[in-house]
This record gives sequence, structure tokens and C-alpha cells, in this order.
Amino acid sequence: MLADSFGRVATDLRVSLTDRCNLRCAYCMPPEGLDWLPAPQVLTGEEIVRLIRIGVTSLGIREVRFTGGEPLLRRELESIIARTAALTPRPDISLTTNGIGLARRAVALREAGLDRINVSLDTLRPEVFRKLARRDRLPDVLDALSAAAAAGLTPVKVNAVLMRGINDDEAVPLLAYCLEHGYELRFIEQMPLDAQHGWKRAEMVTAAEVFESLSAAFALSEDSERARGAAPAETFLVNGGPARVGVIASVTRPFCGSCDRVRLTADGQVRNCLFARSESDLRSLLRGGAPDEEIAERWQAAVAVKLPGHGINDPSFLQPDRPMSAIGG
Repeated sequence: MLADSFGRVATDLRVSLTDRCNLRCAYCMPPEGLDWLPAPQVLTGEEIVRLIRIGVTSLGIREVRFTGGEPLLRRELESIIARTAALTPRPDISLTTNGIGLARRAVALREAGLDRINVSLDTLRPEVFRKLARRDRLPDVLDALSAAAAAGLTPVKVNAVLMRGINDDEAVPLLAYCLEHGYELRFIEQMPLDAQHGWKRAEMVTAAEVFESLSAAFALSEDSERARGAAPAETFLVNGGPARVGVIASVTRPFCGSCDRVRLTADGQVRNCLFARSESDLRSLLRGGAPDEEIAERWQAAVAVKLPGHGINDPSFLQPDRPMSAIGG
């Protein structure tokens, strides 16, 4: 198992396939983009699948979520998913994406073995989308959601980040849209993971504010049928159900005590937390001819020293050097 000294066991692996992205979302990176990882530093498809295999067959990984950057930019994505789905025991396989290009690949991804999908959608207004993402691609994202649902990648989940003074008035319209189309919406508090290090707590729209906005238009009640467990989202029934809405309060209501996640960056580094300031290198073992057993032992040692929490609310907190696009969500 991938156990730490606080009794937590990592069973959910987040795999970043690339640090590259085709949007420039304001809460993630500057308008001009970032310096991407040089190609030789990025894990090959074979290396990614080998690490996943070790995690699944030897270390108790039960869920694999592919992230980025933007994972749809990875050309052999369908092949990586298919090889992951062929593992025994078969893990649950999901994908987090901005949706650009998903409409034409949703069926192929489903056929490869993808079970579920999360699509980022922060606004329904084209002019606000252009301001946030710095690209005019809102129609592509809406088409992606429809294509994902049609392909059976359900429940289709929508991730939304509200930013004060930009889209903080869209909580109700976003939920109404998702209810109309059968998507499950989750609001995520903006986290200090932007490349510019410009995050300010006072400017963050909190989970409590989101709940207050939604409660003015919808009846939200406790979701007793879905235990939160290690899931990051607190879910609520909307108007008595069965529709749900989720809120991920990573900053104001941390859930570190039940965290079951471990992350693998596109360049083969193990990270115990989005906000970790240290990493453990598996790529050098892969390329140095190390056997599976040695790689598994390095991975176990990395997880064993996981800290009790992310420390965002500690006065000594320092934002990680890598931005979200280089870590994987």
C-alpha cells in the first residue's frame, strides 16, 4: 500500500500527461503562457503505463485520473487509457479537461475505456470566457459537454471557479444550466496555484459565499445518500434531488485528514499534495533500468513522509514553485 504516517492510504492516482495547455486561464497562467517542459523530460506513453501498472498491481491504486495541463493534447491518450483499462484489477478511469477538442474524441475515449469526465466551465457568457481563458472557445466547451453525455461518459461533471468581480455572479446561472442538461456542477475555491503567484485570500470567492448565492434560488439539502469519504466535494441535493451540486472548499474547509490522493507529474515526479514543495523522482529509476520492485519501494517511501495537511492557513505557507498546469489537478 501507499500509506503515510497518519494512517492515510493513497488509492487515487492523478496522472499529469502534459504541462501544455491551449487556454490561458487567468487563475492558472499569464497571457503569454509558460515555458513548457522540454520533450525529453516528459514521460513517454510506455513509461506512464508502466508506472500506472506498478501502482495498480502492486500498490493498491484503484482510481486513475488523467490531468494536465490539458490531457487532450497528448496524442496517444486513447492508447494510454486502453492500456490502463486492460490492467487487472481494472481501475476506475477518469479525465479532467478544458473540453477543447473533446467533441470529436468523446466516443473514442469511451471506447478506449474512459469511465467518467470532468470539464471546466467557469462562465456561460462569451465575453467573460474570453477574459478568463483569453481564448474565444466557449462554444467548443459547450459542445464538449454535450458530446461527453452522448458518448456515455456520465455523470458528466462540470468544474467551475468563481473569481471576484469577473464571474462571481454566475453561480445560479451555471447551476441552472447544468440542471437543464443533466450535468453535475462542482464549484472549486480558487487556490494559490497560479504561475504569477498573484492569489489573494481576500479576493477568493469562498464556499460559504457560493452556498449563500445558490440558496437564494434553490433549496439545498444534505446529501445523506452520498457519503463524502475521501472525496474533495461536499455535495448537496438540489430542490430535493436527485440533482446534486458540489462545493470543493480546499482553502476554507480543508479535507486533508481524509486525503487518499497521490500525484504523478508529466516529468515523472511523485507529489503527495497539490501544495507540496518537495517531489520524489521516479523517472530516473525508470530510465536507469530499475526493476518494478525498486520503483514501488521509492514510491512507498515518498508517500510515507506525506505531511498532515497543505498548510494554506498557516502564516508560514509558501506557494509551490510549480503552477497547477505543471502539477496536474
